[in-house]
Amino acid sequence: DEVTLRSNRRDLQQILLRQRVLKDVKDISTETELFGMRCSLPAVLAPVGLSGLNARRGEVQAALAAEGRQVPFVLSTMSVCGIQEVSEAVSNPVWFQLYMVKDRHFMIDLLNRVKQTGSEVLIVTVDLPKMGTRYRDFRSGLTGCTDFSCRLWRLWQILSRPRWIWDVGVMGGPHTLGNVTPLLGSDTGLEDFLDWTSKNFDPSATWNDLAFVRDNWPGKIVIKGILDPEDAKQAARCEVDGIVVSNHGGRQLDGVPSTVKALPAIVDTLGGALKILVDGGIRSGLDIIRMLALGADGVLIGRPWAYALGSKGEQGVRDVLGLLQEELNIAMALTGHNMIDTIDRKVLVE
Repeated sequence: DEVTLRSNRRDLQQILLRQRVLKDVKDISTETELFGMRCSLPAVLAPVGLSGLNARRGEVQAALAAEGRQVPFVLSTMSVCGIQEVSEAVSNPVWFQLYMVKDRHFMIDLLNRVKQTGSEVLIVTVDLPKMGTRYRDFRSGLTGCTDFSCRLWRLWQILSRPRWIWDVGVMGGPHTLGNVTPLLGSDTGLEDFLDWTSKNFDPSATWNDLAFVRDNWPGKIVIKGILDPEDAKQAARCEVDGIVVSNHGGRQLDGVPSTVKALPAIVDTLGGALKILVDGGIRSGLDIIRMLALGADGVLIGRPWAYALGSKGEQGVRDVLGLLQEELNIAMALTGHNMIDTIDRKVLVE
């Protein structure tokens, strides 16, 4: 029913900011540091699966936009463009997102390929032991499209978008999952890739399996998918470098709290023990300052950059990041803050 999707936005918008006046806000900096990277603003392009279908070699374009705006880009395991292709297109290493899958040999091989690119930050998504109930994907024809009427509906969607046909359908190939291709082969169709993916999420994975990840990854590890303070404490005990407070954009367990509702208790529980990122419903610089005020060190954005990529490619993603930075700058000025580090809960109306 997408209840959580709506609550992510609604709950954020209901958080009120304190406007302060006659503060010296002549010199404002939105810069911050996230896991060793100096960023122009406390935002990260979240991993979005299949974003290479939004525009021609979409993940490459998004990574270039992120580098141009000096923010991190996280490549999804389920990306169209593989880690080698994306890393060769940019100067700085990209971050990488990993799922816990049953095939541990595949995970080792994938992590070795990621390490070879110089990547230093691994985002491990832990809220996918099973695929959530995503009726939107069925209605759109992305998944479960087996009968004739569904295939006809999918064909109509394609034919009604001639620009997409040329940009992605004709010029945007190969239409595979680049990170999985070494395992399944380049001649495997997209539906076969998606079927392999859905069957290989590991429902038996536990906190103990993070030791396997650590044994095969020398860089920083960030756990994505934390919504409960008890899980946050467990992550700290596993000696990871950070967490992402996330409900998967409302696409996993519908009916869980919005991330902005879950964030304060997690921040209070950890007491600064880990770096905390958060995603879910963030659409503006105002949303960023709200999350920072509640204790986050930075935010991940997903849908905004994916939509922008589909609309205007690399330039669209650059534009979205530019808007977020300008909106954050204005919000800091009108709440009386010059630096990201000074933003705390005093920014908020009780």
